[in-house]
Amino acid sequence: MSEDPQVNAEEVQAENDATAPQPIAGINSLRDLVDHVTGRDLKGVYPEEDSGLAEVMPFPFLGLVGQREMKLGLLLSLINPAVGGVLLIGPRGTGKTTAVRSLIDLLPAVWHSQCHYGCLPEDIEAGGIDAVCPDCAKKFAEDQPLALLEPVRLVELPLNSKLDDVVGGIDERAALNDRRRIRRGILGLADRNLLYVDEVNLLNDQVVDAILDAAAQGRYTVRRGPVTATYWSRFTLIGTMNPEEGNLRPQMLDRFGLRLLVRGLEEEEERLEAYRRSEAYIKNPRQVAGLFANDTLIARDEVQAARDLLPNVELPDEIARHGLTLIKNFGIASLRAELTLFESARAHAAADARTEVNTDDLRQVAPMALRFRKSPFIDQYFEDQQQEESLIAAALAELPEKNSNKE
Repeated sequence: MSEDPQVNAEEVQAENDATAPQPIAGINSLRDLVDHVTGRDLKGVYPEEDSGLAEVMPFPFLGLVGQREMKLGLLLSLINPAVGGVLLIGPRGTGKTTAVRSLIDLLPAVWHSQCHYGCLPEDIEAGGIDAVCPDCAKKFAEDQPLALLEPVRLVELPLNSKLDDVVGGIDERAALNDRRRIRRGILGLADRNLLYVDEVNLLNDQVVDAILDAAAQGRYTVRRGPVTATYWSRFTLIGTMNPEEGNLRPQMLDRFGLRLLVRGLEEEEERLEAYRRSEAYIKNPRQVAGLFANDTLIARDEVQAARDLLPNVELPDEIARHGLTLIKNFGIASLRAELTLFESARAHAAADARTEVNTDDLRQVAPMALRFRKSPFIDQYFEDQQQEESLIAAALAELPEKNSNKE
């Protein structure tokens, strides 16, 4: 006798429900979840035994103590890449790098190329079949997928990276077969991913310029002799810096949408809790990660849900005018201020499971979006220039209003 397929389906669904992460009572949005989990007391829960084996496993994002602005800003960049990236500014030892690397378990899913050269279906749509490599052209002809839905990746840019490492160079593997092609550099690999640059203020100027151009255009072209290749570079840029080690070039600073100040923890209880969690993680990373595993799965689903909701989030004209007034009062010239402020406000609303931005959204994201955008140098420059402008205006005023025509 054959089994009832309806019964089997119900059993499978019951099994899936049993293993799925269970929601927490009273938690209605991603913001509520992060505030609840990261602030809970875990005394007496930590493992006492030493695992005896150090594992390469990121510290759980929800296990970070304090630093609410840092965590909120990073989550907003996951929900809405249009915020324009994130810069974490603070002294050594405040958890900046740990926080960025801990995002791995929360990253949503996007379409990734499965090709060594980064070929994507949109390349064929834009430039025809010749725009992809021969292998991908064959796959396309055979109706095989060129991209798969996979989690966003965290791509790290080493501080000692050379320009060819960043943008790409001649592919030696292809050259052996008498086919000269340019391999993807780190910028190409970062397409639709997070590009993380530690100590971004210490980068080589050539590398900085390459990142700026690629980030601005969303794609970049590499020429090596007669060989040319163009790659997508639609990444979210995340950087960290210690201001003690030097300033960031204004061109680079302007590319970061959110600027997060990461100070040391001030409360004694928070510092003690951070020490306990750090010590437990050093002894047994897997067990500490397990303490937050269920909450992390819920948070990852909430991030994806917020991304899905984002296209439906609206910015009312009244709220937009409040934001424009803020920017005007601060005397900010860059139009990226509006872009970052409004897009981060939309992400904040989506994180709160809402489809309309309100003034509280602006209030929460404005410090992150607007700080470091006012330029004292530019203000002084235009002030100094005003004397010459006045002389020009006075000279123009002496001209006759209309040309006189002599008969």
